[in-house]
Amino acid sequence: MLLSIPSPTTPRPRRHRLGIAAAVCAVTLGVLAPTTDATAAPRPPSPVSVAPDLGANVVVFSPDMPQADIQARADAIYAQQVDNEMGTQRYALLFKPGTYGSDANPLNIKVGYYTEVDGLGQDPSGVTINGGVTAVGRNGSGSLNTFWRSVSNLTIHVVPTDDACHTGNEMWAVSQAAPMRRVDVKEFTTFMPYCEDPNYASGGFVADSRLQGGALNGSQQQFFVRNSDVGTGWSNAVWNQVFSGVLNAPAQSFPNPPYTTLTATPASREKPYLYVDEGGAWRVFVPSAQTNSRGTTWANGHTPGRSLPLSDFHIARPGDSIATINSALAQGKNLLVTPGVYDVAQSIAIKRADTVVLGLGLATFTAQNGAVPMTVGDVQGVDIAGLTFDAGPVNSPALLRVGSGHEKGGKHQGTAANPTALQDVFFRVGGPHVGKATTSLEVNSDHTILDDVWAWRADHGVPGSVGWTVNTAATGVVVNGDDVIATGLFVEHYQRYNVIWNGERGRTVFFQNELPYDAPDQAAWRHDGLDGWAAYKVANTVRTHEAWGLGSYVYTNVNPSLHATQSFEVPDTPGVVMHSLTTVSLNKAGTIDHVINGQGTAAIGGVNDGQPQTVTTYTNGRAR
Repeated sequence: MLLSIPSPTTPRPRRHRLGIAAAVCAVTLGVLAPTTDATAAPRPPSPVSVAPDLGANVVVFSPDMPQADIQARADAIYAQQVDNEMGTQRYALLFKPGTYGSDANPLNIKVGYYTEVDGLGQDPSGVTINGGVTAVGRNGSGSLNTFWRSVSNLTIHVVPTDDACHTGNEMWAVSQAAPMRRVDVKEFTTFMPYCEDPNYASGGFVADSRLQGGALNGSQQQFFVRNSDVGTGWSNAVWNQVFSGVLNAPAQSFPNPPYTTLTATPASREKPYLYVDEGGAWRVFVPSAQTNSRGTTWANGHTPGRSLPLSDFHIARPGDSIATINSALAQGKNLLVTPGVYDVAQSIAIKRADTVVLGLGLATFTAQNGAVPMTVGDVQGVDIAGLTFDAGPVNSPALLRVGSGHEKGGKHQGTAANPTALQDVFFRVGGPHVGKATTSLEVNSDHTILDDVWAWRADHGVPGSVGWTVNTAATGVVVNGDDVIATGLFVEHYQRYNVIWNGERGRTVFFQNELPYDAPDQAAWRHDGLDGWAAYKVANTVRTHEAWGLGSYVYTNVNPSLHATQSFEVPDTPGVVMHSLTTVSLNKAGTIDHVINGQGTAAIGGVNDGQPQTVTTYTNGRAR
């Protein structure tokens, strides 16, 4: 049963405590026995299976290990990472198939910064944890900056421990860059940090999961659930709450209550994942693309897709040179990136179709000398997942460039059947150190899927790493490709347009934004006769575009008198349709004069703080 829960409180701007940087543990290169079967169907036991050496920061648990040892190791990592927000240590906690914990002796895995918790079964049923996998904030800040962690591919049977508040239900109270994927929760799930003071969160992302006992959302600014099953139902709406292809989701009712519900997800591709097959061989599974889909990919059997042996991967470690990584890619290898921070002074170049780049433990590529850390050529079917890209102190034109662009005949003719996809890919400009980048993500390839992307110009961090002239970044995401879809797009604090969409037939399902906090005055944040810059800009040349569930908030704490003319700008044409738009002013700091194109009531600092100003639909110059 659900514990007694306080009524949700009004969300507030994120408050911050700095973590302490720590050294990166060494990671060694693994030598793997090859396997050849690359189909999704069950296979006979592998004749040879050699466990990969993924380094000291990948911790592998098996059911035959003493539970006390598992609990102690997980607790020690959590104790190190709980306040390590801007640190350099990274961890992946991997559970081999089997059952962990019991009703009499539950296992509670607490998840701190830069920690990934994954089951290694082919399906979520392969690993069961009797206890909980818990993510919470810290008293004094709630869960407003509970970033950079994840849980995936396992079953959770919630068993209370002596900390009954956090584990009486499955509690995953998080903000951005903290996805829950491929998780089957048998009991009730809460995304509200009701044990903490304050008890609010910024809101997160769930995909390909089944929450059998239902779920509670509360005190968040926003939340997005895609291709899942919320069991007995969902309670509490927040400012911007979007469901796409979710069984048992609330009905469409925006703005009262503010649920935006799509029956099916137009296009999606689930994240690749590491698993151990029936014979003990380690492999990577790459799910197939889907269109107009509902529910989980594993409800009726194995997820459709292809299975790759680890012999097809170069296992990267922080000590690898970029020349070594690029040489492996040029030889046809995929890339498995072990936990750590990688300095990148020249681009990691993805040139082969269907290349898979999978990061573990939120592995981080940091630009050096103004480099673009990763580029993708004009090829189809590339999958990049589980990576963080950091700007360095010398300005980079971009941090990830997908496709070479449309100019001079370079347009990439992608296909819906084999799209390029990004899942759980995060960008930072400032925070752990000074960073500068003109654009974080540039998408030039057609038919690209952006699934849980957070581009963040830091509003807090290590002293000296944040400021209007310190961590400079014009735009978070620029989309030039056609037929691109974003399913879960979070873009915050950029100094000009946060998103610019130039491609045709673009679609966004859920968008979250905070405008920059730190503009010193209106003259510094103004252009072409307009105050501020819109959060989401669809180019005037675009004829067809559609988006659902977009939220933009203002909190100009350096100069609370600042205005933004509007949060959303689109061409007035019948083919551009925007659904469920929300703006909010926070804590008496800043005003958004209109929601979209000069229409919609103002979100005024000091007048209607915390009160959403909404437009249900906008198209062809008309708002309602």
